[in-house]
Amino acid sequence: MKIAVLSDIHGNLPALEAVLADAAARRADRIVNLGDIVSGPLWPAETAARLMPLDLPTICGNHERQVLTHSPERMGESDRFAAAALGADQRAWLEGLPATMRLSPDISMVHGTPHDDLTYLLETVTADGLRAATTDEIGARVAGADAPVILCGHSHVPRVVRRDDGQLIVNPGSVGLQAYADDHGFPHIVENGTPHARYAMLEGADGQGWTAELVAVDYDWEPVARQAESNGRPDWAIALRTGRMG
Repeated sequence: MKIAVLSDIHGNLPALEAVLADAAARRADRIVNLGDIVSGPLWPAETAARLMPLDLPTICGNHERQVLTHSPERMGESDRFAAAALGADQRAWLEGLPATMRLSPDISMVHGTPHDDLTYLLETVTADGLRAATTDEIGARVAGADAPVILCGHSHVPRVVRRDDGQLIVNPGSVGLQAYADDHGFPHIVENGTPHARYAMLEGADGQGWTAELVAVDYDWEPVARQAESNGRPDWAIALRTGRMG
């Protein structure tokens, strides 16, 4: 069984198309989506419309929650753009997404941690910036989560961790945005260093063990950067072109 794991598309429809094509070429049996689907100055409505008929196992991220529940005054720029662009059918689809999902006996899907969509599972934010989480920090964040495989997103950082008890934790990285700044916890930046779309390929079978491969996919990011610029987000344009913050 091959499962393509997608997360953090952020309205980047060309990156999504490239990842879907790559997953098909690699003969993925299933595709799953870990949330943060539409927020951003790109193609939020079109991205939702592309995904809806695919009926993929999909959970919501913190940005779906914010777009659906916050007033415009509480939203950041990316959420406000998405909220204004979405139609009634697309909002209804997002409203129906669960916060977590048990895909199979072996596999749990979460956005941040099993308990919180705003906390990174495999990274820790400190006053000095972002670093890889320690073994103890990861253990505390997955306490009570008994699935042999946990799929998480949110941080946009592609990473695979095998815990001492054999539990596999996979963050596929972001399909749509390879660098950003945030102030949750402490101000920090995330930079993956290149603009390639990211996802992961999980392979194995329930009860027989799983492995994961992190995948970076080339696509034409220049028109996407220009779309961000046309919608007033030069910061996104830099991140989309370089995978770094300007």
